[in-house]
Amino acid sequence: MLMQLTFVLIIGGALAAALMYYRRGSGRAGGFGGATAAPETGTLYITGVSPRPDAPGEQYVTISGSISGPTLVAHEVYGRFAWDTDQWPAIGDRIPVAYPTGKPDNWQMSHPGARPYFGSKRPKDQF
Repeated sequence: MLMQLTFVLIIGGALAAALMYYRRGSGRAGGFGGATAAPETGTLYITGVSPRPDAPGEQYVTISGSISGPTLVAHEVYGRFAWDTDQWPAIGDRIPVAYPTGKPDNWQMSHPGARPYFGSKRPKDQF
């Protein structure tokens, strides 16, 4: 009897944990129904950039700077990207970025020379 009760409690706990995980990870307000928040847009002011390599094509670049947006003033960020050397960034450049409301550390830039850090394939929705 004790073994059956323990088994039922373990299964119930696993189901409750799975439900909480689903509700938190669904990205919707309240977990079920509701609308997702639109990302905020801002500008990345580049304050630091790794040197441009001599090799042509895509190379890795590390960028640091500050993001300013409608609800954000000069939030310091950095990131590493695969970047086309023909369009290498420079200190002082301003690049448009998007980030979730209240989470500027999860920023993404929209620049034609930039690619994601892991791999250099463009997403299908970009041209």
